[in-house]
Amino acid sequence: MDSKAGPTLRFLTIEQVAEELNVGVPLVRSLLQVRELRGFQIGGRGIWRIGAADVEDYISQAYRRTATKIEAGELPDEEEP
Repeated sequence: MDSKAGPTLRFLTIEQVAEELNVGVPLVRSLLQVRELRGFQIGGRGIWRIGAADVEDYISQAYRRTATKIEAGELPDEEEP
């Protein structure tokens, strides 16, 4: 998380998670729906909060999944244009 932004937040919004992961809000919503990323709703208006620790867990799991796929030859070593 951004250390220059002041105190560390325990919970993040979908928009903050999207910014942290450098992805779009729809992708974060999708990750929540398929339960790859843990989060919870507050109230009945669909307001989501994601724990900062859950974002870090997701990143760690993504690194492990990616490494496994690379080792299995399922992903190229470089991005294709």
